[in-house]
Amino acid sequence: MATALRGLTTDSRLLFATRSIRLFAYGGLSVVLVLYLVSLGLTETDVGLLLTAALLGDTAISLYLTTQADRIGRRRILIVGAALMVAAGLVFSFTARFWLLLVAAIIGVISPSGQEVGPFLPIEQAALSQVVPARARTEVFAWYTLAGSVATALGALAAGALTQSLQRTWSADNSYRAIVVAYAVIGVMLAVLFRRLTSASEAPVAVTTWTGIGESRRTVLKLSALFALDSFGGGFVVQSFAAYWFYLRFGIDPQTLGVLFFAANVLAGLSALVASRLANRIGLINTMVVTHLPSNVLLILIPLMPTLTLATILLLVRFSISQMDVPTRQSYVMAVVSPHERSAASGITGVARTTGAALSPMFAGILFAQPSLMNVPFFIAGTLKIVYDLWLFRAFRALEPHEEAGVAS
Repeated sequence: MATALRGLTTDSRLLFATRSIRLFAYGGLSVVLVLYLVSLGLTETDVGLLLTAALLGDTAISLYLTTQADRIGRRRILIVGAALMVAAGLVFSFTARFWLLLVAAIIGVISPSGQEVGPFLPIEQAALSQVVPARARTEVFAWYTLAGSVATALGALAAGALTQSLQRTWSADNSYRAIVVAYAVIGVMLAVLFRRLTSASEAPVAVTTWTGIGESRRTVLKLSALFALDSFGGGFVVQSFAAYWFYLRFGIDPQTLGVLFFAANVLAGLSALVASRLANRIGLINTMVVTHLPSNVLLILIPLMPTLTLATILLLVRFSISQMDVPTRQSYVMAVVSPHERSAASGITGVARTTGAALSPMFAGILFAQPSLMNVPFFIAGTLKIVYDLWLFRAFRALEPHEEAGVAS
C-alpha cells in the first residue's frame, strides 16, 4: 500500500469504492453497447447519433449539477447522478424504440466510452482534495485513477465472458441486455454508498456565484477549451467504437474483446502510478505532454497494422502511456484554483471534455457506416490530440501549480 493511501478517511475509502463500482459498470457496458444497439435494429449512423445525444445530454445535466454541488450539497448531487444512471439503464434495457432511447440518452447517465460521465468525477475529485493532505494529492489521484482503470478492465472482461456464455442458450440481443440491466442495478448500489458520505466531504465555504468560480475563471475557461479539443479527438475512437472496429476488421468475438480491453485498461491504470512519480520530477504539465504525445502517434498507427497481433500490440502499448496525463491533469486543476472552487472547476472542465467527446461519435458513426472509411476516425483522433498536446504545453508551461500540490515546480 502506498504511503499516500495509509490512514485514508472513511469518506476517502467510500469514494474509492464508488469510483471502482461505477467504472466496472462503464467498462462492461462499453464492450457491448454498440453491439447491443445494432442487434436491436439500429444502424451505425443511428448509434452514432444516439451516443452523441447521450454525451450532449450528460454535458448539460453535469454542468448544472457540478456547478451547484457546493451550494446544494455534494452528497445530494451524487445521489441524483446515481438515480439518472439507473433510469438510463432501465430504459435501454426494455425498449428498442429510438425516440425513447434518445430521451433516456439525453436525460440519463450512460457511458458509451468506458470512461467517466455524469457529475460523479468532478465532485469526487473535489471531495478527495479536501480530505487528503495537499502534498499527497497527485499520488492519491494516481491510485484513484488506477482503481477506476482496473475496475473498467474487470467490467470489460466480465461483460465479454458473460455475453459469450449466455449466447450458448440466449439470443445475442438478450445476452447484451443482461449487461445493461446490471448497469442499472449498479446505479442503485452507488446511491446507497453515496448516502454514507459524511459532512467532511462537503465544501468548506458556501458558494454564492452561479458558476461556482470567481478569480479562477480565466484559467478554468482556457483549460476547458483545450480539454474539449482533446476529448473531441478521443470521441472518434471511444472504447465502444474501438471494440467495434476490432470486430469489423478482425472478426473478434465479444469474449476476446473483453480480454483485450481488460488488458488495455489494466495497463492504463498502472501507468497512472508512474505518472505521479514522473510529475514529482518534471512537473505536472510536462508529464501530461511527454506521455500523451507519443500515445497519439501510436493511435494513428493502429489501423495501419496488417494483422490482429500487431494492432493489438500497438493498442496495448498506447494504453500503457495514454492515461498518464489523467491524474496529473486532475491534480493540476485542483492546484490552480481555490478550494471552494474545486467542484465547479472540475465540473466545468469535465463538462468541456464531455462536450468535445459528445460531438465526434456522430461523425464516427457515419464513417464506420462506410467500410472504406472505418480507419479514418483513428487518423482524425490522433491528429487532433497531438494539436492539443502542443497547444497545452505552449499555453500553460509558465503557469505552475501551488507548492501544496506536492509536485515539482
